[in-house]
Amino acid sequence: MYGFEHFGAGWGMLLFWLVPIALLVLVVRYLLGDKAGKAEPTPLDILKTRYAKGEIDEEEYQRKKRELGG
Repeated sequence: MYGFEHFGAGWGMLLFWLVPIALLVLVVRYLLGDKAGKAEPTPLDILKTRYAKGEIDEEEYQRKKRELGG
């Protein structure tokens, strides 16, 4: 029976440390929000989006694309 007492205490200690660490991770992820893991769009991506939305015509798209080196 000696081993079972320590087994239960091990789980208690695991939960004692696991819960605060998990809460800390959740708080950090919440504070960082969508910023974590997402890259800024490149100028070429922005140009493609503007062309897809119809904000610029094909001639302007091709000219700016050449200027960007894409």
